[in-house]
Amino acid sequence: MSRQELLANIPLFESLTPEDLDSLSRRLEQVDYPEGDVIFRQGDEGSALFLIEDGAVEISYGEGRGKVILATLFTGQYFGELSLFDGAPRSATATSAKQSRLIRLDRADLVDFVNKNPPAALRIIAEMSERLRQTNELMSQQVSRNVLQEEEEHLTFGQRIADRVASFGGSWPFIILFSAIMLMWIAINVARAADFDPYPFILLNLVLSTLAAIQAPIIMMSQNRQSSKDKLLAENDYQVNLKAEMEIAALMRGQAEVMARLAMIERTMARRSAEAQSRPQQLANADQ
Repeated sequence: MSRQELLANIPLFESLTPEDLDSLSRRLEQVDYPEGDVIFRQGDEGSALFLIEDGAVEISYGEGRGKVILATLFTGQYFGELSLFDGAPRSATATSAKQSRLIRLDRADLVDFVNKNPPAALRIIAEMSERLRQTNELMSQQVSRNVLQEEEEHLTFGQRIADRVASFGGSWPFIILFSAIMLMWIAINVARAADFDPYPFILLNLVLSTLAAIQAPIIMMSQNRQSSKDKLLAENDYQVNLKAEMEIAALMRGQAEVMARLAMIERTMARRSAEAQSRPQQLANADQ
């Protein structure tokens, strides 16, 4: 694969003309890395884009036991493209997985190329704008959201009181407090320290009945709201799953398109190879 083709595989440069690609490819520098050599570390200053001409590169995050392999890149792939524009520190570590030959494009060379080729700069900016627009559209179509928080923001004062009463009425502090009050009530009347509700505690029964009559509908109100929350969660899950299914289908269509293009390229190469092999035979027959 030529260096122009390597550059054309990078999304930022795929809209450049062949002349622009040829001019930019002259600024590329070849660098060889033995197996296990670190190309750059996480946190290093970013100043170059790397293209893999031959070999493999491992992209990882963290060190030691916390090291996570993010990706393994092979011939024709690239990494470190964001540093061409912002020069920010590297967000991951790149290590040569085997003997590799890389092509490096320095940020200074790209800046000089852009300064000398304003039309090419406009094409690069247009490509970046298109991809940013696609990202914005994807973010605007986000369906996952915190439906519980949205529900909380629309609660009335009575609904908030119902939730708190239901939460306290179903807790151990309420059981312990209510049990202590009942025991004190019964003990005071049995000991006749204050004979306001003698056995069989008719007033206590009235208080318990009234409390149950008031507490039951309040708890039911809170339970009805919980059912509404469950429905909102189920609907949100359905929307998220539907979007994921559509995105997977789009990925499958893209994969099928890529496979079809690869098959077409293979057939074209096979046809050209057959033509190249048959050409000497045709020349020999013509000489005879």
